[in-house]
Amino acid sequence: MSRFDLVAVPLREVAAENPAHREAWDKHLVFGDRAAHELLALVERVAASDAPVLIAGESGTGKELIARHLHRRSGRNGEFLAVNCGAIAEHLAESEFFGHESGAFTGAQARRSGWFEAAHRGTLFLDEIGDMPPALQGKLLRVLQEGEVTRVGARKPTPVDVRIIAATNVDLDAAVAAGKFRLDLLYRLNIVPIHLPPLRARPADIGPLAEHFVRIYAAKCGRKAPLLSAAALQVLVRHAWPGNIRELENVIHYAVLVATGDTIEPVHLRIRGTTPLSGTPSQAMSRIAAAFQECFASPGGSLMRDVERRLVEDAYRHCGSNQVRTAELLGISRNAVRTLLKRHGLLSDVEAQPAFDECRDWHSTGAPTVGSPPL
Repeated sequence: MSRFDLVAVPLREVAAENPAHREAWDKHLVFGDRAAHELLALVERVAASDAPVLIAGESGTGKELIARHLHRRSGRNGEFLAVNCGAIAEHLAESEFFGHESGAFTGAQARRSGWFEAAHRGTLFLDEIGDMPPALQGKLLRVLQEGEVTRVGARKPTPVDVRIIAATNVDLDAAVAAGKFRLDLLYRLNIVPIHLPPLRARPADIGPLAEHFVRIYAAKCGRKAPLLSAAALQVLVRHAWPGNIRELENVIHYAVLVATGDTIEPVHLRIRGTTPLSGTPSQAMSRIAAAFQECFASPGGSLMRDVERRLVEDAYRHCGSNQVRTAELLGISRNAVRTLLKRHGLLSDVEAQPAFDECRDWHSTGAPTVGSPPL
């Protein structure tokens, strides 16, 4: 078990049914951050629908992984096909997407199906949809509206049953304002919008993802997975990750290759540039104060409990589920940490049982004073 409280997408039943999926299982979604859990819940709710999905997020945030998970959960029995809209030459794009008839143009010696027909009864993932040539955007809109495509050189349309998932790392609203993207197409694609936050906005995912990649690349190297030291984890958490998950994966891959011992230390982390998260502790406290003001604007009966849980839960994850380090980070005793973890259901039944020495410390040092119940 990982020392992090992580959630992996529950595809174990798929891997069990088909051994070919076992390696893919290792590459699926790994979440530790609460915001990521909420995103996954949305993905699970909309997966079975045929509605188009528009996934927005920076490069390297895992948009295609989300799209593949949507397809696996959809129940559709066709293929999942991924196309980069910006990688197809504009003069070939119509034939690539919609197919062509024999003799439709010079070099078209035989009938050929396009991407939409190939993805019949499956899912077509249109990556970088903002780079689709304007001339094709109207034809894509027709496919979404009518459920049919017309090959180049053909007179009759061909019905298709395709679920469209599009992705972008650009602001499509700005592209519409600039006249580079059709507003009606954006409305059609944006029925289910999913925003993938950058890795720097979900720091609780960094530890689980790092350990996940350590296990993957250690297995490929045929070695026992080394452990991430606390110092190495601090370096990872402090980095801003402009390349997001893809950058983290590359850093961990290198670390596994060069770490000869049982532990990955900061010296093994080859991170390009120095891009720590911005802000001093005082600035961070100012941001927290501003966030409190937003919470005060909509008060609730559980505000104190919610804030306490968030602080303890995030600190515990940040410290690799280590109670001693969590206590040091928060400036309270380990007994206080244990009490808070138990109060919010963050300990398993086994973890919740204190050892004899800990019970003796409890009575000798007194009950925790921060957020603790009376004894």
